[in-house]
Amino acid sequence: MKFTDTHHDRWHTAGGEDGPQPHPPARDHSLLTLEQWHAVRDTWPAGVLTGVMLANSVDVEALAPDLPRLALVVLHFPKWTDGRAYSQARLLRMRCRFAGEIRATGDVLVDMVPLLARTGFDAVQLRPDQKVDAAERALGFFAGHYQGDVLQPLPAFKRDLSVEMAEASERARLNAEAFAGQGI
Repeated sequence: MKFTDTHHDRWHTAGGEDGPQPHPPARDHSLLTLEQWHAVRDTWPAGVLTGVMLANSVDVEALAPDLPRLALVVLHFPKWTDGRAYSQARLLRMRCRFAGEIRATGDVLVDMVPLLARTGFDAVQLRPDQKVDAAERALGFFAGHYQGDVLQPLPAFKRDLSVEMAEASERARLNAEAFAGQGI
């Protein structure tokens, strides 16, 4: 999982004084709204690294024909209790086979990070009061899961759990050494 910092992010929105530019110039690492993307996609040059920000109410499958041209899809959590972006990420990964970066933004808490990883997110912009080191530890809280997900599509009864448990035991040992004396 990659944790992004807005101050050091190479992706930039294409905004003007009065909000998003209706027809932004083509530049690498442009992060566009869905409306901006629809306005420029027919003339947007191939090979330009482009990202699109989606509200959690958008049907991501409507974006499927454009996904090969996108390097990043940003899904927004307006509240931590609103889980629609989890479903969007899962659809992007499993049904649309999107291989680019899927980033979670908005009201993203440390407690959400394990499920974000399981549903297809590979980058997170945490809420400002959340700590990256706590989020990294949260990724190791669970050794495995019974049901399948985007990381491991097979349910537990179809997998060799002895291998998974050995790997989890080694990860736990390394984490214990790394975080010794720091509390949880």
